[in-house]
Amino acid sequence: MDKRQHSTLEVRPDFIIIGAMKCATSTIHDQLSHQLGVSMSEPKEPNFFSDDAHWRMGISWYESLFASMPSADLKGESSTHYTKLPTYPLCAKRVHDWVPDAKLIYVMRDPIDRIVSQYIHEWSVHVIEADCSIDRAIREYPMLVEYSRYAMQIEPYIELFGFDAILPVFFERVMCDPQAELERIARHIGYASKVRWHDDEAKNVSSQRQRRSPALNAVLDVRLIQMARRTLIPESIRSKIRSRWSMNERPKLSDDSLAYLYEQLDPDLALLGKHLGMDLSCQKFKKQVVVGDAPEWLKVGVNHG
Repeated sequence: MDKRQHSTLEVRPDFIIIGAMKCATSTIHDQLSHQLGVSMSEPKEPNFFSDDAHWRMGISWYESLFASMPSADLKGESSTHYTKLPTYPLCAKRVHDWVPDAKLIYVMRDPIDRIVSQYIHEWSVHVIEADCSIDRAIREYPMLVEYSRYAMQIEPYIELFGFDAILPVFFERVMCDPQAELERIARHIGYASKVRWHDDEAKNVSSQRQRRSPALNAVLDVRLIQMARRTLIPESIRSKIRSRWSMNERPKLSDDSLAYLYEQLDPDLALLGKHLGMDLSCQKFKKQVVVGDAPEWLKVGVNHG
C-alpha cells in the first residue's frame, strides 16, 4: 500500500494493544471499552498491519473502524498478530509508518503457560492435528515457541517507537491486582479520568476446549439437526461424539519438553529482564513479575529512534 494514499476520514487509533497472544488482551480490550471516553474497535482484532488480506483493503478501511467513534474519545484496537514474528515480518514498520504517535501496550505471560494456552487454541481450530501431543507440537509448530520470545517480538517496536511509547504489562500482575494495572494502562494512553475494573467482564479460558470440525459443526451447530439429535440420538451416543472432540484436561509438558523450552526461551527472557531490570527465566518468571513495583523499561541496550 502506497504511503502517499490518503483517505478522507483520517481517524486512527491513539493506542494499540499489540499482544501477546493468550495473555488477556481480550479482557483488557473489554475493560477499556467500559471506560467513559474510551472507544475500542469492533472487531477487536482488525489485524490490519499484519495480515496481507486486510492490508490490501487499504487505510480507508482501517480508519472506518474508528470513524463513528466520538471525536473526543481515546480510540484503540487490540491485534495480537502484531507481535507474531516471524509470521508477520512487516508489521512493526507498517504500524510505525501509519500510526507513529500511537501508544503501545504489550502484555506478557509466563511463557510456558502461554504456549500451553496457544496449543489448546490451535488444536481447537484445527491448526494443530488432533493426534499431535503438546510435546510433539512444540517441536513441529515453531510458532508456539516463537510467540513466547517476548524480547524478540518487542525489539522492532522499541527500535521504531522508543521505550516511552510501549507499556510492558504482565498477565500475572493483571490477575493479582487488576485495578492497579488498569490504572497504569490508563495513564499510559493519556486517559485522565478515573477508571474502574469491571469484575463481570473478565474472560477466562475454559479448562475444556472442544475441537470443531466440519463434521462436528454439522452435528452440533445446525439448529434443525440440534433439535433432531436431542430427540432421536441417545445421550450416550451424543456424549461419545462430544468426548472424541474435547480436550478434557489441560495438557502437561513432559520434563524433557520443559527442559527443551527452558533452553529455547531463557536467553530471550534474560534479554527482556535486562531491559526491565529483572532476573527473568522460565522458572523464575511468575515470581519475579509480581514482586515489587510495576515493570518499567531501563531504556538501555537498544538503539532506537
